[in-house]
Amino acid sequence: MADNSKERTQAEAQFKKTQKQKEGAEAMAAYVADAHAVRAKTARLRELRLAKEAADKAVKNKPVEKAKKRST
Repeated sequence: MADNSKERTQAEAQFKKTQKQKEGAEAMAAYVADAHAVRAKTARLRELRLAKEAADKAVKNKPVEKAKKRST
């Protein structure tokens, strides 16, 4: 019976180790996916910001036409 208890303890230890490895791999995959999402969002927002800045610069450099006065 002592041998059975020892084998059970070893089996439980191996199971816990396997579970820990599996959880670690899942956590790492989630971390990598989150990091990728952050980089993609940052790139998209940067493109939008640069486009807005270019549009604002174009409007700023465009000469403003004066409104014509009407005679009534």
